[in-house]
Amino acid sequence: MEPTAGQRAALGMICDTFLPGDGSTLPAATDLGAVDTIFRILGRNPREAEKKQLATLLGLWDSRLTGLLTGNGPRKFSTLSQEQREKALIRLGDSGLAPVRAIFQALKGASLLSYNVTPGPTGANPLWEKIGYPAPAGPLQSAPKPKLNPLRYTESTTLTCDVVIVGSGAGGGTAAAVLAEAGLDVVVLERGNYYDDQDFGAGELGGLTSLYAGGPAASAEGQITLVAGSCLGGGTVVNWSTSLATPDAVRQEWADLGAKHFVDAEYGDALKVVQDRLGVNDQHSPLSKRDEILDRGARALGWDLDVLPRNVSDACDAGIECGRCGYGCRLGAKQSVTKTWLSDAAERGARLVVDADVRRIEVNNGRAEAVSAVTSDGVAITVKARAVVVAAGAVQTPALLQRSGLRNKNIGKYLRLHPAAAVFGTFDEELRPWEGGLQTRISREHADLDGKGYGVIYETGPLHPGLATGFMSWRGASAHRESMLEFARTNAIGIITRDRDPGTVEIDKTGEAIVKYKLSDYDAGHMHTGIVGAARILEAAGAKRIYSGHQAGVSYEPGVRGSIDEFDAACRKAGYGPGQCAVGALHIMGSARMGGSPDMSATNPDGATWDVTNIIVADGSSFPTAPGVNPMVSIEAIAYMNAKRLAAQLS
Repeated sequence: MEPTAGQRAALGMICDTFLPGDGSTLPAATDLGAVDTIFRILGRNPREAEKKQLATLLGLWDSRLTGLLTGNGPRKFSTLSQEQREKALIRLGDSGLAPVRAIFQALKGASLLSYNVTPGPTGANPLWEKIGYPAPAGPLQSAPKPKLNPLRYTESTTLTCDVVIVGSGAGGGTAAAVLAEAGLDVVVLERGNYYDDQDFGAGELGGLTSLYAGGPAASAEGQITLVAGSCLGGGTVVNWSTSLATPDAVRQEWADLGAKHFVDAEYGDALKVVQDRLGVNDQHSPLSKRDEILDRGARALGWDLDVLPRNVSDACDAGIECGRCGYGCRLGAKQSVTKTWLSDAAERGARLVVDADVRRIEVNNGRAEAVSAVTSDGVAITVKARAVVVAAGAVQTPALLQRSGLRNKNIGKYLRLHPAAAVFGTFDEELRPWEGGLQTRISREHADLDGKGYGVIYETGPLHPGLATGFMSWRGASAHRESMLEFARTNAIGIITRDRDPGTVEIDKTGEAIVKYKLSDYDAGHMHTGIVGAARILEAAGAKRIYSGHQAGVSYEPGVRGSIDEFDAACRKAGYGPGQCAVGALHIMGSARMGGSPDMSATNPDGATWDVTNIIVADGSSFPTAPGVNPMVSIEAIAYMNAKRLAAQLS
């Protein structure tokens, strides 16, 4: 997106309203360079429609019409004082209209994120210096050379193979290894690029713009922010290494929907193979200061608490480096699919291709014959194959199937997102929440709130100044600045909701994915229980101030101001509709689910689409329902199982 001078000026006014600096040591957003960062991030969004919407909004921003919308009468934004501008933005955030709140959340999210990840002219953001957050560490000098040698095409190319795999993440990487081991000729196409140990250490901005998907950034209603990996290895390169198997009750639920083998030894064996290949263990899960808060609070309450298993090797320090691992592991300790399955596949002759955005599967007479991809420079790549494995993630997989003309009504339905929220607590002690083991403890105290296995789990994760703001509210520049200055003494308890009620994935007229998701009252009730539960954990652990991500600005100070009961009531009143509470999706699943019939699923028990039987889905979109736990191991087990079945057919 190439902004006009007027659009750039409008965005600058907005950013400087959210983040005006302190007049001395903290610069205003425009002085830091945050506006350039926003356009850099937004430029990666594949949806031209969203870029045009932003351009239109910025074009109208400093107009009398917008003044009426923000409650300032027919006055231009540029004529308002800082106080008036802040009140105008808050009125947008508090609006009774969900689309207006969505606009506020988009502007708030872009402004806060960009400010906190921008290094600034000196290379070290002054905010980082104030809170003790380190500047980007850069690559380790001792990092080995990358092991893989993926292909990158600069001229139009046609390849032929037995199986072409779309996507190289948890599902695609696992499937590639299984199929290559069976002696099949395999080509893997990845939209992103290849990064390994020596490429990591670029900090939040570098990580976000190289390792994560550019869009869609949120659901269409503004209900939930979407976070997904987009590089060779996909989400396994950037996830938090939590390696939980599919719960038995969930396996039974999936079997009851027609995929009977989820309760058979076949799937159980697949889980074991995956855990063994990833080196899953609980020997590298020492308490970080973050998880010590969860541990301390849960134990004080007498709540369930357990150690989290992780897919890391002895090289993991579970300390300073581990906290950076959401932007790539510089130590090479995390056993991502690039380190495991993709390496296995390459050793057996599989060809890995990066910078290949697959736009369509060519289907003739009910059979898939080839896929068409394009590079970022517009170079066409065609791969002819006997079978196609789609593992592009639960947003892009259904979008690709829809673009390719598949018509099963369930493609794109039953999307589950494990809606995640956070409650923050500030402490007297320094926590440095960006350090320590990624995730090492879990509480399942409220995992079954309805007797049917639906509820929430509690986990922590490393807090970095950029992504953390996605779970925060904004009630004014001064209040936000004070919260950020307390960042080193702040911890968040994450609430992951096992959502019963689904959303959808559709495509726009250009074929790009649109996610539609609104948190149901049922699931919102469970999330609310989790938010109050997280506050109880923080209070029991000794937090001095506790606040949620509700835009209404709900907080209390145990023993000083307010109480847990008042917090409960205020959060319930603040609501869980779009824009009312900051919610993110780090686990995106279920949009091309497996099942027993085409009336209620997109694929059969082998993972094959009902429409075209040589198109196999092998990623998180296969999930019949939400698993309620971090999904990596389940994705890889499904991909292993489905690939084994496909290999038997093709061999």
